[in-house]
Amino acid sequence: MTRPFALATLMACTAIPAFANDGVLDVVSPFEIASPDPVISGHIYQRMDVTETLVDADSNGKLLPGLATEWSASENGLVWTLTLREGVTFHDGAALDGAAVAKSLGRSRDNGGLLSKAPISEIRPSGDLSVEIEMTEPFAMLPAMLAEYRSAIIAPSTIAEDGAVTGLIGTGPYRVKDLSPPSKMIVEGFDNYWGASAAIPNAVYHGVSRSETRALMAESGDADITLYFDPASATRLSTAEGVELISAAIPRVLMLKINGETYDAPTRRALSLAIDRAGIAKAILRFPEGATQMFPPGMSDWHDASLTPLAYDPGAAKTALAEAGWAPGTDGVLQKDGQRMDIELLTFPDRPELPLVAAVLEQQFAAIGADAVINSTSFSEIPAKHSDGTLSTALFARNFALVPDPVGTLLQDYAPGGDWGAMGWHNDAFTAGVKALAAGTAPEGTRAELISTLHAELPVLPIAWYQLTMAVSDAVTGVTVDPFERTLGLSSVKWAE
Repeated sequence: MTRPFALATLMACTAIPAFANDGVLDVVSPFEIASPDPVISGHIYQRMDVTETLVDADSNGKLLPGLATEWSASENGLVWTLTLREGVTFHDGAALDGAAVAKSLGRSRDNGGLLSKAPISEIRPSGDLSVEIEMTEPFAMLPAMLAEYRSAIIAPSTIAEDGAVTGLIGTGPYRVKDLSPPSKMIVEGFDNYWGASAAIPNAVYHGVSRSETRALMAESGDADITLYFDPASATRLSTAEGVELISAAIPRVLMLKINGETYDAPTRRALSLAIDRAGIAKAILRFPEGATQMFPPGMSDWHDASLTPLAYDPGAAKTALAEAGWAPGTDGVLQKDGQRMDIELLTFPDRPELPLVAAVLEQQFAAIGADAVINSTSFSEIPAKHSDGTLSTALFARNFALVPDPVGTLLQDYAPGGDWGAMGWHNDAFTAGVKALAAGTAPEGTRAELISTLHAELPVLPIAWYQLTMAVSDAVTGVTVDPFERTLGLSSVKWAE
């Protein structure tokens, strides 16, 4: 079935071959496949039902059995024991056992996975269908961290002696037939899957960076499931025939990360006053309002309605900057102690709204005396510049529920700081509070104190809250809108009758 948009036009505009309804389920997203390593590209593999985690989660964040059927901590909280599901095999035919799980989790911990943030002293098999994780201190967050995509279990045969991942072999209902980084992965149903077989046996993932191209593919019928659009494309698709635009509020926040060593708390608060969040939300994102604090109302345990909302007041911003010691130089740009306010707005086009928001921030910062310049490049530049200390600011979106508990993200981003979180900012009380929540030992009121600290010190500037928008062809049914962005329910998707 081909819809009104001519395929010849699509191909001419995109240089991507047409792949209309041919019995293959086509999934299109802006994100490139950088590596077979789940630590690097694992969110794609998890969404495509190739890899699985020991612990799963439902749409409310409740932890559920995954490759592990149950888990428990010892009385002193130092040893977690996980019982593995029987009858699970990897895509290469090897059995899932304690040794395989221990090797996969150990590799993730040692090579940048979220488990590196947990106080783990040893991961070991404790039987054919059991694994133990020993901690140096109690850590109640461990099961939630095991649900995150970087903790996906991959076959021992794909892990080299140096820890490098040499191929992508998981346990999911789909297995990889062909992996062609950076833009394509072909998968097929795995006949020996432990659960229900994939309803559609053949699927393809396409990494397509341009929002306009993805919208054309959705409109033409050459994509069955398409994720993330710029507002103009989403508006057009909302009235297109043969495609349904669906969305859901998600715990993702559009934010500006700021180098705290360059810009202290008074300066960060002044820059915050220069941002017209409501205008950005309505004009660019087509959302009803901007972020008034870090966490959106949907995160009821973390949203504090009593906080004074983040405001837009350029006049107050100029006054606050002057009070913080910033004064116009001979060229009119603010400077302090010989340092010009040169702000590099580092961002990336994979999320189409980011360059547009950066353009607005460039103007709004210029209006208060800063020399702001946009650098729209690869998303990998953000962690790279964080690591080498050269980052000025970075505009991106962060999902606080990639781990089905915001504490997991806070632990890696702000306690004391990480590639996608605070830079040049540290608060001992905040770090202690996050770690206490992770350990399950935090006193009452800890969460409120953490929320207040982020709001007062602004290590990052929240700009807008998010909705997940995807276009689904009327050729398929059963697509899942997951607020935690873990799954598309791909293996349960069926062709419409």
